[in-house]
Amino acid sequence: MITLYDAARCPYCARVRIVLAEKEVPHEAVEIDLRDRPGWIYHKNPTGRVPVLEEDTLVLPESEVIVEYLEERFPEPPLLPPDPAARALQRWHVRRFGDRLGDDYYAFRRGGENALAERLDALPVEELGWGLAAVAYLPWVIRARDMLGVAVPPHVEAWLEECAERPSVQSELELVAAV
Repeated sequence: MITLYDAARCPYCARVRIVLAEKEVPHEAVEIDLRDRPGWIYHKNPTGRVPVLEEDTLVLPESEVIVEYLEERFPEPPLLPPDPAARALQRWHVRRFGDRLGDDYYAFRRGGENALAERLDALPVEELGWGLAAVAYLPWVIRARDMLGVAVPPHVEAWLEECAERPSVQSELELVAAV
C-alpha cells in the first residue's frame, strides 16, 4: 500500500495528489500539520517537508522525484509523451518551474518584490499542455488565482479551464476552495 504524507495547502503535495488521482492509484493519505510538524516526519524526510511517499521499504521525498517515480511505476495513463525529445522537453519545463513561476509566487506570498503577474503572463501553457509539466505548474496557478486573488491572464485561464475538465484537477480545485 502506498502512503502519502500530505498537507492540503501544500502545492508540492498537490502535484503528487493530481498524479495519484490521474493514475487512479489507491493510497492512504496522512495529513501533516505544517504549523506543527510531528517529529517522526523528520525520519521520513530530514528536511521535515512534505510530500513524502512511502511504499513498502521505499521512502521517497520531493514532489518532482515522486511524480517521476509514479510515472514509471504506474505507466498508464502516461503523463509523458512517447517521443524521447518531447519527454525531455516536458522534464525541462518541470526543472524550470522555480525561475518561471515558483520564486515569484513565494516572493508575492511573503510580500516581497516579485514579478508574479509577468510570470503568469509569460507562462507557456501551449507548451505545458497536459502531462507532468502541466502538473508541475497547476497547483501554483490555482493557488495564485483562488487563494491569493492574483488575476490570471486569459490564455492561462483558458488552460486552467481545459485542465479542470480532468477529475484529478477538479479534485484539487475543490480542495483549494475548501482550504
